[in-house]
Amino acid sequence: MIRGTVPMMLRSLQRSRGATTMTIAAFSTQLRQAEPEVVVHQYVAAAASSSSSSSSQSSNTKSVSASSPERLPNDARERNAMYSNELTRSMSGIESTVRNDWSKEEIAEIFSLPFHELMYRSATVHRMYWNPAEVQQCTLLSIKTGGCTEDCSYCSQSTRHKTFVKPTPTMKVQAVLEAAARAKEAGSTRFCMGAAWREMGNKKGAFRHILEMVSGVNSMGLEVCCTLGMLNATQAKQLKEAGLTAYNHNLDTSPEHYPKVISTRSYEDRLETIANVRDAGISVCCGGILGLGEEESDRVGLLHVLATLPEHPESVPINALVSVKGTPLGDREEGDIDEVDAFDMARMIATARIVMPRTMVRLSAGRLSFSEAEQYLMFQAGANSIFNGDKLLTTDNPNIDEDTALFEKFGLHGKPAHQGPLVAPLEKEGKIFVTKVLAGAAVNSESAFA
Repeated sequence: MIRGTVPMMLRSLQRSRGATTMTIAAFSTQLRQAEPEVVVHQYVAAAASSSSSSSSQSSNTKSVSASSPERLPNDARERNAMYSNELTRSMSGIESTVRNDWSKEEIAEIFSLPFHELMYRSATVHRMYWNPAEVQQCTLLSIKTGGCTEDCSYCSQSTRHKTFVKPTPTMKVQAVLEAAARAKEAGSTRFCMGAAWREMGNKKGAFRHILEMVSGVNSMGLEVCCTLGMLNATQAKQLKEAGLTAYNHNLDTSPEHYPKVISTRSYEDRLETIANVRDAGISVCCGGILGLGEEESDRVGLLHVLATLPEHPESVPINALVSVKGTPLGDREEGDIDEVDAFDMARMIATARIVMPRTMVRLSAGRLSFSEAEQYLMFQAGANSIFNGDKLLTTDNPNIDEDTALFEKFGLHGKPAHQGPLVAPLEKEGKIFVTKVLAGAAVNSESAFA
C-alpha cells in the first residue's frame, strides 16, 4: 500500500518535471529512501503479447496480453481508479500526467504556447489516453423553455431580457420519452434534458416528473444527463437513484469575470451544486463559454478551476457564444467584444485536453458557425464529444444528417451508450511509455490493466 509520503513526493516530481529539474531515476532513489517497499516502475503500456518481445523486456516491464479489454469501464471513477498509481505517460517526446494541483501560471504557459506546438502536444496527449476516432454523441432537449429569473447576460430564456423565446410549461413525460427514442434512433447515446430554472427548489411535482423522465430514458439503454439549475444534496441523490448518468452545471467563465456576466447566482453556488452532484456519485459535466467579453486570462482561470477540482469533470463542454438579440451580450455594439474564432476554440480545447487528459472535452454550442475544416481542427485539438440534433435548447445546431456525413468524412464513429471508451490504440500497440509507483512485490506482475 502506498503511504502518505508518496503522493507528496509525486507532486514534487510533477512540478519539477515541468521545469526538467528532476529525473525519474532521481525520484526513484529518493522514494526508496523514504519508502523502501515502494518502487517506480516504468514499462511500455499494453504492448502486444509475444514470446520474443516478452523475453527481451526487463523484469520491470511486462506486456499486456491480447485478451486485455478493448474498452475501459464506463464509470469515470472506476476508470480513473485503474490508473491511480500511474505517474506519467510519455510518447514522441511529450509527457503527460493526471493531476489536480496545477498552478494558474502553469496552465497559462500551456495556453500561450505557439499554436503549432500546442496542437502537437494536445493531439499527442489525446492519443495517449483515448481512441481519437471515437466521439460521444449527445442530444440536448429543452424540457422547460423560458421564464428563468436569472440575469445571465447571454441567455435568451431570462425573464429580464426581451428575446424571441416565449415561456413554455414543462413537457409531459411521454413527450420527452418519445423525443429520447428519436434521438437514439438517430445515433445519440446520451440524452440530455435542460430546464430553464434557477434551481429545483421546492418544485416537488416537476421534480417527480423529471425523475420519471430520467428513469424512462435510462430504461431505453441511453445515458441520461440533466441541467436543472442548482441542486441540493438530497435532490442529487434522488436523481442518481433514478438512473441519472451525468449532471451539467457550467461555471461559464473565471471567478474574476463571472460577476460581469451574472449577478443572481454566485460562483460558490455553482461550485456547491457541482460538489452535491459529485458526492451523489453522478458524473460531473462542467465547462464554460467563450465570447462573454472575457480576457485570455479568464479562459485560463476557468480551466484552472476545473483542473483543480477534487476530481476532474467527466466531461468539459467548450461553448462559443451564440448571441441572441434582446440579451445584453446579443445587443452589444459591433466591435465591443471580439468574436470567437476557430483558433480560440481550438486553443481552449487543446489546453483542456492537456491539463485534464482523462476528461471528455465536448465541442458544444456555436459549432454551426464553424466550417467542416475548422471543426476538424477542434477534433484534432482533443475534442471527443459533441451535441447533435438541430437545436441546443433555443439555438441552432447542425442536423443529424450533416453530422453523419461529417463523421464519415473525418473517419469518426460514435461511442456506444453505457460502454466505456475504447482503450487508446497506441496503448494497445505498446507505443506509450508509462511510469507507475508500485509496491515492490507487485512489480513483476503489474500490467496496464492490473
